[in-house]
Formats: sequence, C-alpha cells, structure tokens
Amino acid sequence: RGPGSAPPWRVQREKSTGMSQAWCTIESDPGVFTELIEGIGVQGVQVEEIYDLSEETLDRLQPVHGLIFLFKWIKDDASDRNLLSGGAPGVFFAKQVVQNACATQAIISVLMNAEGVKLGPELSRIKEFASALNPEMIGQVIGQDKVLRTVHNSFSRPEPFMVEPDEKATEDDDAFHFIGYVPVGNKLYELDGLQPGPIEIGEVKDGKWLQVAKPAIEKRIQKYSQKEIRFNLLAIVKNRQEVYRGMIEKLQASIAKGEGDESKQKAEVADLEGKINQEKIKFQKWKEENVRRKHNFVPFIFNLLKELSQAGKLDEVVKEAQKKAESRMEAAAKAKAKAAAKDK
Repeated sequence: RGPGSAPPWRVQREKSTGMSQAWCTIESDPGVFTELIEGIGVQGVQVEEIYDLSEETLDRLQPVHGLIFLFKWIKDDASDRNLLSGGAPGVFFAKQVVQNACATQAIISVLMNAEGVKLGPELSRIKEFASALNPEMIGQVIGQDKVLRTVHNSFSRPEPFMVEPDEKATEDDDAFHFIGYVPVGNKLYELDGLQPGPIEIGEVKDGKWLQVAKPAIEKRIQKYSQKEIRFNLLAIVKNRQEVYRGMIEKLQASIAKGEGDESKQKAEVADLEGKINQEKIKFQKWKEENVRRKHNFVPFIFNLLKELSQAGKLDEVVKEAQKKAESRMEAAAKAKAKAAAKDK
C-alpha cells in the first residue's frame, strides 16, 4: 500500500499523521497533478514525469520550478542533515497534519516557494494569511481549506465497498510519501511535511539547483535494497506550450529583422509548432484519462455480471479468470525464486 501513478503500487496510501479531514487517496500521475494545479487556480505550469536525472532530460524541461519525489516511507529523523526546525527565511513550510494529503501538500509547497509562478487567488490568500503562522498551524490551514480539499477529492476513485475512515497504516503496510525539492534564494531545500522544518540541501550557484538536487535524491534511493524500484520523480515546470510559443515569437522577430539563417529559423519554427501540437494531444489524453478515473464504473460492472449470470455464462467467465490468475501467480513465484537464487 502506498501514496501515489498509474501502476497500482503508486496509489496513494500514506503514513498516518493523526488529524483527519477526509482527504481521499489519489494517483501520482502528471495528468492528475496538472489538472489539480489548474483546479486550485494556478496557471502556466504543468507536471512532467522524469525517468532519469541526466542533464539532457532536465535541460529539456527548463524552466523547472521544483521536483516532487515519491518513495517508500521509512523512519527518518534527519539527524545527519541540516534540519531547520525553526524554519528558514523566505521559505514557506507546512507540517502535514492530514492523512492522504502529502502529494497535494508537496505540490503546494513547491508552488508557494517557486519564482515566477502566478499562484491565483486561493493560494495567494493562504500564503498571505499563513505568513505569521508556525508550520503546524499552516498545515492546519491547508488541511481545512475547502477549495483545496474539494479539488483534491475530485480525483477520488469510486469504490464498491466502504473503507473505515480511521484505518491507519500498520508496520506491515508499505507506506509511501511525497516530498518536494525547491530552490529559495541561493539555497536548495527539501520540504517534507513529516519533518518539523525544511531541510537545507546545499548552496545553489548560477541558478543550477538541479545539480544540487540530483545527488540528494540519489542518496535517498541508495538507502533501499536493489529490489526496491518503487520510486516516482516528477517536475513542476512552466507550461510547455507557452515556452514553445515564446521561442517561436523570438524566431519570427529575428526572421522579420533579417537576422540569421532564415531557412534554418523557419525549420525551427515548424519543429516548435509540431511540439505544441504534441502537447495539445497530451493534454487531451490527460483530460480523457481523468474523466475515466472519476467515472463510477461500479453500476456497469454490476449489470454486466448480472447479464452474464442470466445468460448462464458467469461461471465460465469466473473459472477462466481464476485460471489466468493462477498462471500469473505461478509465473510471479517462479520469477521470485529465480531472483532469490541469483542473489545467493
């Protein structure tokens, strides 16, 4: 069980923090988070999933406002790092006091601290109101905010069975957690709502904060065994269509002035227009996927089973499904045994 993307293990199941404000579990997915950010009134940004921390990948996504990292939670007192329990100047930090809210809170923490992001009325109001509050109280403000909770809960999955709202993760559960990395001034901070304050990662030179974040994330990953691959890294970046349009405007202005190689510049414009179309297709795909996420398929499934039963085909379908499930379990057991033998 864990907090957060499309693969089942990423469905969010978080370490309990006590206070509950009925925030649902949501998926860690760039399409979900992009729509969530738009829903709380922030414009001009989107979320992209990162599969490696190479300079080429990160440069392609510039400008990057911050990173969101999902990992399997293990107890961490941050004693070996620069934990700033009293806070840091100019850093917006909130304690997580609501279960299942850490993904949204990590996103909000990055947005609140990022430069050049238009927060919109709701986050601007919260930031101004919370300026004189301590991290615990700021967490309370976020957890009790109706707009944030409503947008977050709009991504809840319809469930055929009710789950006890006060169910807590046990030691045997796989609890997953989201944290944020964001530069403020000339320093990079890790923002973890389960810690008493921000963690200073290091100094940033010439604005190259991603070079500072990379070893910090890699160090976290190295704490786990080689078998643990359930990590998810996402970047909050400037809206790519806006970036590409800005580049097109500069090229067109250069063409109009007769500067540079016109044929090469026109080819670059055509390439950028193609990238804009790709972004439009991606956003439409995200929209359709989110509609499916939110749709309640339970009545359809119920009626399908009912029709199969009335047609006398339900037993046959169930037996076939059981055979497939057994085959998958056998294949998984063989793969596990093979991996164990290899480790020896």
